[in-house]
Amino acid sequence: MAENLAQRTCIPCSGSLPPATPEEIAQYQLQIPHWQVIESDSVMQLQRQYGFKNFQQALAFTNRVGELAESVGHHPALLTECVKVTVNWWTHAIAGLHHNDFIMAAKTDEVAEQCNAKISATSVGIHS
Repeated sequence: MAENLAQRTCIPCSGSLPPATPEEIAQYQLQIPHWQVIESDSVMQLQRQYGFKNFQQALAFTNRVGELAESVGHHPALLTECVKVTVNWWTHAIAGLHHNDFIMAAKTDEVAEQCNAKISATSVGIHS
């Protein structure tokens, strides 16, 4: 995996593409170490929480991630609460993780840096 995930481009994903293998997930996670792999409603997802100084900054980040997602046609779950934003990436078409999710997680980290997020790795555990 020589190329930085954030420099890659998402590919259109129909339901016919296979999910990422455990080996691929482990490799991709090396580039996005603050993201947690969780299971929610029996679907593997990437999750990360970002902190901000105020709601206005959190909302601005949410909107920037939304714009990024719309530009590539790949959409996360975004939860904006007061001074924090939780982002979940997964590929709906395959109900699991695809390399696109890791690309978008890395791109989300770049947006967070541009928005001056307080970088924190929040342990979220497995949700069911």
